[in-house]
Amino acid sequence: MFSVIEKEIYAQKGSLEKRKILSRFFKTGKGEYGEGDQFLGIDVPHQRSIAKRYYKQCSLEDIQKLLESVWHEFRLTGLFLLVYRFDRADREEKKKIFHFYIQNISSINNWDLVDTTTPHIVGEYMILFPHEKKRLYHWAKSKNVWERRISLLATFAFIKRNQYEEILKLSEYFLGDTHNLIHKASGWMLREVGKRDKQALTHFLENFSHTMPRTMLRYALEKYSPEEKKLYMTRKNIQKEK
Repeated sequence: MFSVIEKEIYAQKGSLEKRKILSRFFKTGKGEYGEGDQFLGIDVPHQRSIAKRYYKQCSLEDIQKLLESVWHEFRLTGLFLLVYRFDRADREEKKKIFHFYIQNISSINNWDLVDTTTPHIVGEYMILFPHEKKRLYHWAKSKNVWERRISLLATFAFIKRNQYEEILKLSEYFLGDTHNLIHKASGWMLREVGKRDKQALTHFLENFSHTMPRTMLRYALEKYSPEEKKLYMTRKNIQKEK
């Protein structure tokens, strides 16, 4: 089955210009967060379409080969296959897929790979098995930015169920993180909290807005009124001047 999927992916190969655009967009240059990643220039809808067609027949061994590829699109398609399998799996199969996912965590090495799959596999698994949430705090302490981002994106599944404890704890922990991708992810998840419970987000902002990284604060405030945004950003600026 791997060879069939491989042919399908290569058949959608994009232009050289598209590959260059994706390489710039995902920061693959020397010293950048996606250094060394390689692109074929394939649109995400095509990858999802391939995964939807083959997830029932595809084995974990086939997916393993995809995740080991140097090509970004192979890894993303492999992860989409896992998401579709997980959605339709029973509890035991979900366990197997979750552990397969975290065993291959080194292949989940750009923000789109994390964002499009972690909530659906890691987050949903932890809804079923809450004792596994302790892994979030282990990943939060990792030197690997993608593991830290996984800890944040997994909470999206909790947030959708109005469960905010983990994201509020992690966002407080990440106040001192230096990576912009963590600031963005934390602010995004906080914004999702605010969509469902503005009071919970406002309470967090009252306590921490003055110490939040600017990007995290800006993302968290996206749904607030211009006046409210100005208030919190002014507090941030005053604290910076001190």
